[in-house]
Amino acid sequence: MSRLTLWRNARLATLTPARGGDGWGLIDRGALLTEGGRIAWVGALADLPALARPAQEVDLGGALVTPGLVDCHTHLVYGGQRATEFEQRLQGVSYEAIARAGGGIRSSVAATRAASEAQLLASARQRALCLMAEGVTTLEIKSGYGLSLEAEVRCLRVARRLGTTLPLTVRTTFLGAHAVPPEFEGRPDGYIDAVCAWLPELHAQGLVDAVDAFCERIGFSPAQTRRVFDTAVGLGLPVKLHAEQLSDQGGAALAASYRALSCDHLEHLSAEGIAAMRAAGTVAVLLPGAYYFLRETKLPPIEALRAAGVPLAVSTDHNPGTSPGLSLLLMASMACTLFRLTPLEAVQGITVQAARALGLADRGRLAATQRADFVAWNLDHPNELAYWFGRNPCHRVVVGGQERTPHGHGTPL
Repeated sequence: MSRLTLWRNARLATLTPARGGDGWGLIDRGALLTEGGRIAWVGALADLPALARPAQEVDLGGALVTPGLVDCHTHLVYGGQRATEFEQRLQGVSYEAIARAGGGIRSSVAATRAASEAQLLASARQRALCLMAEGVTTLEIKSGYGLSLEAEVRCLRVARRLGTTLPLTVRTTFLGAHAVPPEFEGRPDGYIDAVCAWLPELHAQGLVDAVDAFCERIGFSPAQTRRVFDTAVGLGLPVKLHAEQLSDQGGAALAASYRALSCDHLEHLSAEGIAAMRAAGTVAVLLPGAYYFLRETKLPPIEALRAAGVPLAVSTDHNPGTSPGLSLLLMASMACTLFRLTPLEAVQGITVQAARALGLADRGRLAATQRADFVAWNLDHPNELAYWFGRNPCHRVVVGGQERTPHGHGTPL
């Protein structure tokens, strides 16, 4: 019995351009054939292979269809919120001053440690549903608000449960090197010893897909970051880095020397860092929500990254302190208005390049053999995804070949 499903009557933005195309890869009066969780064929309906015998057909009503969206940098699992710090920053207190006074990440660590696993799961699930409602089908979730073995395990376990209980791919990243917890006050090297000791156990439990660190004056030094990366690579885990957000620590070049999947933030990125990222194939993940929320004024070197051919991804960086936004579409719009990306770059940044930042080559485009993750929008052209804000044009979502309901549940066809 055929497992083929024909999704027809759509305008497809495949993001797989034909030679001489504009990058959108638009196909009018298009159709997709899916088989199980994969795309089997994409093209104009008039070119549907004669031998195709779909068991089911779905009329997409002329909607615009794009690949499913990918949010490649979030800190979705945490306790509490930090609205008071938001007020402090509006009164002129810097992010670094708040952190050094015991606020910032440490504030979220205390709230996260005090929350039960059930509470963390319930709050993270609601955040995930907000992102899913706008067409997100793949999501990265970092730990880093537990900063003890027990609490980090709890956060990573919650992230894994979201991926098994929701129609959503979740990639987990261990960010133990996020900040020094209170019990290691004044002993950052001792804490890095602990992080490196936890990693094999977390890996053995199947909780870690990648390893991250915060290389910054208020975070960890390049030498400390290198120790974490050496441990990760020894376990066969890819790395990524919060790099050059507040100052240039040479983190991007360091991460690129490990062939990092991505370097993220990058406002203070140097020419040397760009060259190293280019050589390593490392993705630059732009986080305009944090730039906006912290009222930063130093832009990432977009033109230099573009000229070097470094892939540009865009993400929400959802977290309670510096980017509490839950709209990836808003981040695409901000990437255009604040960072001067083109709409095509922004849409590629939340699809194919974001997937690349997670080491996933099987999604982000509409093409044969790719995962059958795609979104139908009440829009005419994909550039509108970066144009509108404060509006959700998502019409229907398909994940792994199954249509997802507005509440996040899979609906067999």
